Amino acid sequence: MRRTDPEPHSPAGRDPAGGAPAGHDPVGHGPVRFGPVLPEDGLPVLPELAAVLAAAASRAETEPVGGGPALLDAACGYGDRRGLPAVPDRVAVGPGAPALLVALTAAIGGDVLVPRPCAAWWAPCARLLGRPAFPVPVPAESGGVPDPYALLETVRRLRAEGGDPRLLVLSVADDPTGTVAPPELLHETIEAAVGEGLHLVSDETWRDTLHTPRDTVLLSPAEMLPEQVTVVTDLAGALLPPGWPAAVARFPAGAAGGPLHARVLDVLTALDARVATPVAVAAAYALSEPEPVTARVAASVRLHARVAAAARAAVVAAGALARPPQAGRHLYVDLAPLAPALAAHGVGDAQELEDFLTGRLGMPAAGGHRFGDDLEAPRVRLSTAPLLGDTAEQRAEGLGSSAPWELPHVRRALTHLKTVFDDLRDDAQRGESHR
Repeated sequence: MRRTDPEPHSPAGRDPAGGAPAGHDPVGHGPVRFGPVLPEDGLPVLPELAAVLAAAASRAETEPVGGGPALLDAACGYGDRRGLPAVPDRVAVGPGAPALLVALTAAIGGDVLVPRPCAAWWAPCARLLGRPAFPVPVPAESGGVPDPYALLETVRRLRAEGGDPRLLVLSVADDPTGTVAPPELLHETIEAAVGEGLHLVSDETWRDTLHTPRDTVLLSPAEMLPEQVTVVTDLAGALLPPGWPAAVARFPAGAAGGPLHARVLDVLTALDARVATPVAVAAAYALSEPEPVTARVAASVRLHARVAAAARAAVVAAGALARPPQAGRHLYVDLAPLAPALAAHGVGDAQELEDFLTGRLGMPAAGGHRFGDDLEAPRVRLSTAPLLGDTAEQRAEGLGSSAPWELPHVRRALTHLKTVFDDLRDDAQRGESHR
């Protein structure tokens, strides 16, 4: 097992999920309403998908809470093709992954553990229910899955202080870091979690967006422990536009899965959290993975992977740090080596870095504190969609290109990105030479 020194789970003056310290929430920087959303693909809606939605637009009936038979059957087939077999009474569909995670957190109870950093929407789901979300450090090589030693230490500390940890949320294909956790780390972590009696929720929103699927091993925790893991997949990761909210939860296969499924449906019913009927029809179509959908997913993944690689090359050449992105439509950048230049611009924490880079780049640059990372650490998540062009035609052009970074509009966007980071590198070098 690899060793990472655990961090205190509730540092003084700081939210336990690792957000900004108490009192550091200027107007307009709220962690929920103004927080970062799932990175969009920036592409026009697939015509076949739009046609399915349009054909269902005149249907007046409501979709049952948790999903109707056609939608559940399609969700089961989607899982079967990924080695995650399920039956309809162990699957639920909700209007987006946050609704499902809120229902799961309410149904399971207790305190929640999350990796640091983690998806921006995880901790607010716990806070909404009055539950703290305690961060656990990730190892150096990847995000999304906590270090097993740090997990055990955090659980020990929580229980010693009267806490009740019951739920660990993790993600093998991670937002925000864009990395994929290796199977050996995943095995050690879930072994530690289950040994401590934790239920696992595996967010697999980005599992279908591997940049090099032949070279990347993605193993779901539910493949290792099918009776102790709930899998949540937001279809905005690969199959649906983010404006059509739908997500699937696959519950454990064992005896505990049935009661958990029932409790989650109770919560969803109380919230009237159902998928709109036209979206449900489109989701069932997408989950069945006809050729137009699979072809679009493959083309979109190739496009974002190539642009992400070019963006990473630009920021790394300027002296910043970024793990090679392996999944999704984003990369996570650490600007610590450029801290002297940032300080000269009045940038001293992640919120100030977010404001500074968003203004300089002309695109969102969400600070790491949005994802539970340290406020003092100069880290940001950059998304690739804004680099694809300003019009639907420009964005679609990249789908068929073998070298999208050479398209004029993409080249301009990447050049601008490189210029901003190169200027920071030059500022840092000038500052060093003046010492």
